[in-house]
Parts: sequence; C-alpha cells; structure tokens
Amino acid sequence: MKIVMVGTGYVGLVSGVCFSEIGNNVVCIDKDTDIITGLNKGIIPIFEPGLETLVHKNIKEKKLSFSQNLINEIKDADIIFIAVGTPRGKESGEADLSSVFTVAEELSKNIAKDTIIAMKSTVPVGTMGILEKIFKSKPNSKMIKTASVPEFLKEGFAVNDFMSPSRIIVGSNYTEAHSKLYELHKPLIRNNKELFFKTDPQTAELIKYSSNAFLAVKISFINEIANLCEKVDANVEEVADGMGLDKRIGRWGLSVGPGYGGSCFPKDTLALIHTAVQNESPVRIVEAAVAANDSRKASLFSKINEEFNGDLRNKKIGILGLTFKAGTDDLRDSPSVDLIARLIQYGSHVRAYDPEGMDEARKKISGPIIWCENLYQASEGADAIVIMTEWEEFNSKNLDFTKLKELMKKKVIIDFRNMFEPAHVSSFGFDYISLGRKKSVPND
Repeated sequence: MKIVMVGTGYVGLVSGVCFSEIGNNVVCIDKDTDIITGLNKGIIPIFEPGLETLVHKNIKEKKLSFSQNLINEIKDADIIFIAVGTPRGKESGEADLSSVFTVAEELSKNIAKDTIIAMKSTVPVGTMGILEKIFKSKPNSKMIKTASVPEFLKEGFAVNDFMSPSRIIVGSNYTEAHSKLYELHKPLIRNNKELFFKTDPQTAELIKYSSNAFLAVKISFINEIANLCEKVDANVEEVADGMGLDKRIGRWGLSVGPGYGGSCFPKDTLALIHTAVQNESPVRIVEAAVAANDSRKASLFSKINEEFNGDLRNKKIGILGLTFKAGTDDLRDSPSVDLIARLIQYGSHVRAYDPEGMDEARKKISGPIIWCENLYQASEGADAIVIMTEWEEFNSKNLDFTKLKELMKKKVIIDFRNMFEPAHVSSFGFDYISLGRKKSVPND
C-alpha cells in the first residue's frame, strides 16, 4: 500500500518507518525543512533504539522517503495517517488540536480518490466527529473514510512495541476502513486476530486516554506507598514485588521513582480531566493521580534540602539523568527539569549529565549549569550526586564507586530510581538515600 504519514515526531516517524519495514511504500511528511532534509540523508531527529537502522535500510530499498509536499504525495495514497503533535494547552490543560485541524482542512480540499484518513495523534473524545463534519462539507466527501487508530508506543521501546503490538485499536464507522486497516496491520497480527480490536471512533479515542490515565494512576499510587514505607520502615521494592505477583495487578508501573513525565502521561491525563469536566462527569481518581505526581516532583527537592539541613547555598550537586526515563532523549515534563530549576533558585551549583539528552537539555534548561561529558565529571567536587534517570550506564555493575568516592567532596548519593542495593553502596563509605527504603549509612 501507499502510506502517507503526516508528522515526523516520535509517533509519526516510528510508525512510518515500521510500516515501510513490513512492506509498504511510505512517505513521511513534515513542514520543517531541516528535519526532512536530514531524514532524507538518514539523520534521525530523535533518539529511539533501532530506528536509525530501519530508516537507512528502507531508504536504500526505496520503500521509505520524506517530503514537505503534502498535496503531491496524497494523490495516490491508500491510507493517510495524521500524526501531528497535540500538545497541552497553555491554560486549561485541554489538548491543542490546531495542527490536526490544519492538516484536516488541507486534506479535505485535495483528496481526489478513495482514501482512508486515519488518526494516529492522541486526540480528545469527539475529535473524529469534528473532522467528519469538515470532510462532509466538501464535494469529495464520499471519497474519504475516517478511522481512529491510536498508538501505544513506549519511548525507548517504540520500534519493538510497533512490531510486536499488545493490541491494534481501530475505531471507524466504515466497514471499508476496518477491512483495509486490518490488511495493513496483518503482518503484525500474525494470525492472532484477537489483537485487532474493532470499535467506533469515540471509543477508540477514549481507550487511548483511559490506558494512559490508568498507568499514570498506577505510578502515582506506588510513589505514595513509597512515602508510607519510609514512615513505617517497610521496603517499597518488596511491596511492589509482592503486589506484582498478583496477575490482576502485574509488576509494570510499580517501580518507584521521581514521578511520571514525557510526552503522553502529563498531557493525556490533563486532557482527559478537561473532557470529563466539560461533560460534567469528573474523573476523581485521575485528578488525584495528577495531584500526587505534582506533589512527588516537589518532594524530591525537599529530600535533598533535608539532607543538607535546609542550606543548599553553594552546594555542588551532580545530576545524573535529565530525560524523563531511560532509552529516550525526551525531556518533556521531566522531573529533572523542575528539580534543577529549584536547586539553582536555592543557590546550588549544578553539574549535569545524561547519556542521550544533553542536546535537548541545553535547549530546555536555562541557568548557570555545568554540562558534563560523563557521570564522573558530573561528580567532581560534588557534595552529593542525584540519580534521576535509570540509565544502564548508572547501574551498579557499570559504576566505579571507588572512583566516585575519590572524586566527590562529600560521600552522598541520592537515588530517586532505587538502582542500588543500600548495603552495597554504604560499603564504599557513602551515605545512601533512596525512595521507600531506610537510609543507608557507612558502617564505621
């Protein structure tokens, strides 16, 4: 099939590349000249494991190309996916759909053959209904069949998630759209027809938001349990393991941390809350999860401040990890961003390092920060190092604690990802603070 993917962000680029990998001819569209020029040279604008290899392979096989010319490329398209950004609105948390509507208007004026227009962007319930009205107002409306096809890709695992999907949700009021989208996804389904879930557009839209909101609730829940563990001397890791053994609960999302961030959970939970309020059907549990996550980010600073008895002036703090999680260069709503701003505000000197997020960090984080080339440079002369992202590079198997001890001024490790065993760290002479576990101090 000829596929046109409008938008080359995480969702659009990964989806377009993977559709070419399973045998389709794909053109990815973006209005940004630099991005398209770079992609046609095989230069990837995002960090996503495995993606660059597939881009080079499919460009070489002439199954994948990149263009700014939307009107020309849609002439012979079988399916057009809209995968533009739907960022959080500045005021109410409502999703900003301006890019979606701009693309829809352009498509509505230029479709000249039977075409399926499928929504990959995460959009509030009822958006496809609005697009239907746009398309039906044009003379070519009978040529257009619409569908909502939400994505379920985790940054850092997006290629694998696409190629081995947990489910494929297709919401449409058109039999033809369901049939054609089934054929498109057939190589991914591999005879497991139960993975292909047919429904209507509004249900598909709500499945996406509900899934992200539920996972956000799970993350906020375990972080609050970690707070309780610290009060009652329980171990949150063992609590999570014990809970995770229940198949009704599962272990995913029960890893304690600094709070969720990224491109999905923060904006999608707020957008769902906004939709619920508009429809006078509040989602109190999701509201509580958002409040808990905001509180979680604020509590990180309090933990560090408490360790220094409320005086962070002129303290050198090494921040290890800037992205919202490992496996990506994405800093959107990353807890590190908030923490660094607060530390600087209170007079700390910040030294920062991330294996993949340094370029993005320089764009998004301002202030007197020393950008470091590795974790050891970030630790030089530090009064404390703070682990914010669970990169493998920071794992105890890869970290030289003896070297770290020699470099640091004070021997304090504050681990907001619980990456280490407390006894192991304290055996090197460090004060070790983690989440939901007892503080570990050196045995003198």
